[in-house]
Amino acid sequence: MLQNIVIGQYIPVKSPLHRLDSRSKILALLLMAVIVFFANDAVTNSMLVGAIVIFVLLSRVPLKFFLKGMLPIFILIFFTFFLHAFFTNEGEVLFTFLGWSIYSGGLVQGFYIAVRIGSLVIIASLLTLTTSPIDLTDGFEAYLRPFKKIGVPSHEIALMMAISIRLIPTLLLEADRILKAQSARGADFTEGSLKTRLNTMTAFIIPLFVRSFKRAEDMATAMDARGYRGGEGRTKLRVLKWKLRDTIAIIIVIALGVLLWMARS
Repeated sequence: MLQNIVIGQYIPVKSPLHRLDSRSKILALLLMAVIVFFANDAVTNSMLVGAIVIFVLLSRVPLKFFLKGMLPIFILIFFTFFLHAFFTNEGEVLFTFLGWSIYSGGLVQGFYIAVRIGSLVIIASLLTLTTSPIDLTDGFEAYLRPFKKIGVPSHEIALMMAISIRLIPTLLLEADRILKAQSARGADFTEGSLKTRLNTMTAFIIPLFVRSFKRAEDMATAMDARGYRGGEGRTKLRVLKWKLRDTIAIIIVIALGVLLWMARS
């Protein structure tokens, strides 16, 4: 399941979202992270879900791949849903389960929160799925460049953020391999006392840290061998260009936010 995480992966296909400037996609992500909280009833949540579906279709990322990647997130979504269902005492009592009264308001609130979490994950996934690592780094650097005047290393921070995002799938794949390897050697991460399971987890955590540091060292060596010395004096093969379609995309996102705000109860 760990290798199914879609955040951090890039799918090189031709789509309207792929053709957008990375800066417009980063700005749209920040705007959508606020807009999703405007949905607070059935109408606005339906509008939000409809917009997300349109964005996914425009990305032309295979739907099977998207659904497979969302499986690990469903655990968090279901947990949040049931948490609100059991602890939110609003509305009418629908039924009682093991001494817990389930209220209609709790179910509704849990559903709305689940929609928000799913929407945020899908939107964040769309950024990396439709943006190459180089463009992602350039986009982050463009927004951090004004802080360079006060001594902030914008290029290095942008590169660090892009590498961190891109290595999420690799790190999860390494974790999955270690889990399978240790399980094949007889390690059991689900049974036994808490102390036993914590001791067993060391057989997973230590190799994961060792491989992570080894990968970071190899990457640093490779960058040093290629003459990387930070952002000073560097030129770009591809220069970001903000076009009319990027402006239209931002206007659409803002219009969506205005519609949700006006339609909310």
